[in-house]
Amino acid sequence: MKYILLLTCCGIIACNSSVHEHAVQVPLNTDSMKNVLMKTDLDFSNLSQQVGINKSFMAYVHDHGTLLRPNHQPITGKDSIYAYLYAKSDSLFRLTWKPVYADIAASGDLGYTYGTYTFLSKATNDSSVGTYVSIWKSDDSGNWKYVLDTGNPGLSSSK
Repeated sequence: MKYILLLTCCGIIACNSSVHEHAVQVPLNTDSMKNVLMKTDLDFSNLSQQVGINKSFMAYVHDHGTLLRPNHQPITGKDSIYAYLYAKSDSLFRLTWKPVYADIAASGDLGYTYGTYTFLSKATNDSSVGTYVSIWKSDDSGNWKYVLDTGNPGLSSSK
């Protein structure tokens, strides 16, 4: 009886090993995923225009997100980002951006976008244009959330 049990266990292990060795991984359609990520970034910008910088940045931040801002240490985590954003009102400003490129890791759970942004002061109608990059991670529900966002001012200013 012990001999039959031992042979049965060995057979199960051998079958499982051969199945895993010959399993074919289907490659992800990263081109399609890039389009989804570009659309997510554009939706993020549209939300910023509709409801303001603060609400939009909170809606798209990953639980472990980080903001890199000029003259400031990295701001990490939702609570810290919330405190940073809501320390000042965003009602007098508008931030919009346009992604120009996206790429996705082969694993399909990490990606980045970059593009140009426009920051507008509603009070003075002054605007500045710069560049940005956002690194994105897919959350447990499959939604893209930024894990890092940063921008560089200085492309142009206008009145």
